[in-house]
Amino acid sequence: MGTVRRFIFWDFARATWQYDIMVGLILAFVFLTPRGFFKDQPRAASVVLLPGEGGYWIDPSLLAGVPEADLKAKAAVVLVNSRYKVNQPVTNVQALYDDDKQLIGYSASVRP
Repeated sequence: MGTVRRFIFWDFARATWQYDIMVGLILAFVFLTPRGFFKDQPRAASVVLLPGEGGYWIDPSLLAGVPEADLKAKAAVVLVNSRYKVNQPVTNVQALYDDDKQLIGYSASVRP
């Protein structure tokens, strides 16, 4: 039981064979564990710069429940907090729908 306790509390000196085994076990876990084990999948960006249009696409979840009158103000806050750090005033926010009339996002135009 003493050896298990020493493994748990990392009680071995460096350059000992026990220390090397612990490091090997950790490396094996890191490199051999499949990605799906943690259910950690990449997510799409929630704010995307639209090339050539001078605007941004905003994920609908970021503006969910916001009244129509407050869309510009909330979109400006979202754009400032995004990775683009947009400090320009938002001139227009338009809802984007697919062929089935499902909301797929918002297009926010900014003043250049």
